This record gives sequence, structure tokens and C-alpha cells, in this order.
Amino acid sequence: MSEWIAQARRAVQAGERLAMVTVVGAQGSTPRETGARMLVWPDHFTGTIGGGSLERQALDQARKLLAQDARRHALQDYPLGPLLGQCCGGHVRLLVERLDSASKAWLDAAGVRTEPFRLQAQIEDGALHRTVAGPGSALSDSPRTPIPEVRTLSETITPKPPRLVIFGAGHVGQAVARAFAALPFSLDWLASREDLRPEAGGTHATILCEDELEACIEAAPPDTLFAIFTHSHDLDYRLTRAVLRRGDFRYLGLIGSATKRVRFERRLRDDGVTDPELARLTCPIGIRTLKSKAPAVIAVALAAELLQLTEDPAA
Repeated sequence: MSEWIAQARRAVQAGERLAMVTVVGAQGSTPRETGARMLVWPDHFTGTIGGGSLERQALDQARKLLAQDARRHALQDYPLGPLLGQCCGGHVRLLVERLDSASKAWLDAAGVRTEPFRLQAQIEDGALHRTVAGPGSALSDSPRTPIPEVRTLSETITPKPPRLVIFGAGHVGQAVARAFAALPFSLDWLASREDLRPEAGGTHATILCEDELEACIEAAPPDTLFAIFTHSHDLDYRLTRAVLRRGDFRYLGLIGSATKRVRFERRLRDDGVTDPELARLTCPIGIRTLKSKAPAVIAVALAAELLQLTEDPAA
């Protein structure tokens, strides 16, 4: 996601001294993937490239760069086993760069984007060039490029995280809301007044009547993700039908068994929903390899399913 861009822009505008560490190459087993990054100040940092010895080395390198004026960037290679004693044993290349007034142009260009775009870093003749390009532009080195030869990184930046609307404030709804709180989704948590049983005490869901819940489906933007687990099968059905009728959603998940799906499909066909439309309904929800029906496990299974769905395949 792009929260780091806003944070870096604010720091540069305030004249703060900071650096950025980005994983530009990763081969074998590594703590984080290409594109993981940290923002580093002399006395604190945000983000992570995986923790442990690699992160400590990266923090040291970033602060050494900030302590001098001559260099603006550095490439650092870390064979994790031989050099750092990390048992994952992969090989990482890090780009450490200073962020200051000279970075303002590309940070501003990235900061005003509202749709996915490409942020590119290219090192030629010892100079680092940062550019912002359209989503189709990809100049990254091949994943098979030997780590010491990696010179370019092109990564997809998504200014707006995928929007997820969940319905229900019972055990499952609360578990899902907790699981997604720290994940890269924009979460809308909605429930009916009838959901507010004792087990839903203290909920932070927005409480609406059933007609208002259905209206929220109509008002949601295209490509919204929907997940439904209310107290009532009848309400589940109304919401499922409303999502299927609008058609321009990215995901529709309904909690329940294969038997519930069959019954819903029969009713939906009677209401005019076609088989191709029904094929877009996910029920049961979550990755199928997790069989437990415990609310926390259902939440993890759904999170894994939606992360797989929304992950950038070109990154």
C-alpha cells in the first residue's frame, strides 16, 4: 500500500533527515519479498524488511548514509546465511537512499495518484533514477538476475486499498473485523440491530436496519469485496441477492455449508439469477484447506483467500 508515500512526503516537507531502505532483489528463502521497505530517521523507523540481523544491518547502513553528505544511495548485498547467520539462507539486495528535497518531485507525483501505478527505481552509471509510470510499465530485472547484477525495480503501488464490506457482528463478524484490522484493506463493518446479542457487546460495527444494509450494497463502489455472515439466513439471502444483482463486485463470500449454498442457489434461480452469476458466489468462504469452524480460523481462512485474490501478480 501507499501509506509510506504520505509519510515520506510529510517528512521531506518538514525538512526532516530520513532514508528509505527497499528490498530490490530477493532470491531463495528471505524474510520479506521484493518491494518491502522501511523509512529510517536518526532516532526511529517505520516499516520492516523482516527483522533480525538483516534489519539491524539495514538500519545501520541507512543511518550511516544520513550522517554523510557525499552519497545519496547505496546498494547492499546480504547472503543471509554466510554473512548474517540467518537460517533462511536466501540472498537479498537492498537499496538505501536518502529522501530530501531532491526526492520531492517523484514523491509528489506518486502522492497525487489515485489509481494503481508503477514506481520505478533504476541505477545507471552510479546514479539512482526514480520515476512514476502507468500501471502497464514494468522494467524490473528478472527474478533470475543474479543478485549482484540487480539494477532496476518496478513495483505496483495501490493508493487505495481494496474495499471490503462485511455484514454481521456475531462471533464470526467480530473475529473477521479483528483479523482484517492490520491488513491492507479498507474495511466497512456493518450489522443489523438484531446482530447485537450479548456476544456482540462492545462492537464497533455500524448498526443499520436491514433495508439500509441492502442500500449500502447499492452505494458501494465497483470492485468492492463483500463477505456476509449475519445472524439470519433470510438476511444473508437478501444481501447475497443484492450483490449478485449489481454484478460489478470483485468478491462475494457467504458463510455456510455446501447444503446452504444449494438451498440459496435454488432460491436465487427462482429470483432470476443466472448460473454464470451464481458461479461468482463463494460459499463456503475461506481457503478450503482450513477445516475448522472456529470463528478465529474462519477469519484467518477468509483473510488468506482475499489476500491471494488481491495480491498484485506483476509485483
